[in-house]
Amino acid sequence: MVKIRLRRMGAKNAPFYRVVVSDSRKFPSSTAIEELGYFDPRRNPKAINIKEDRVQHWVSQGAQVSPTVQRLLGKNNVDVAEEATAEA
Repeated sequence: MVKIRLRRMGAKNAPFYRVVVSDSRKFPSSTAIEELGYFDPRRNPKAINIKEDRVQHWVSQGAQVSPTVQRLLGKNNVDVAEEATAEA
């Protein structure tokens, strides 16, 4: 199963996350199929940059969005859940 989730990057006590598409059976730090953006919680305000068109593409292909990425997309006013249920 393919999931859209966060991959932790950065140094100790300095987290930085990439939003990636990866196989759910592998570790989140394993090779990603595609990188869709990033999330930097240390900035003020928090930096969120996600390619929404690519998220829509992967959801239409059957990828599941993790709850954390869903919340981040909600902050960017992107609604993936409605489109996923409409196509199913």
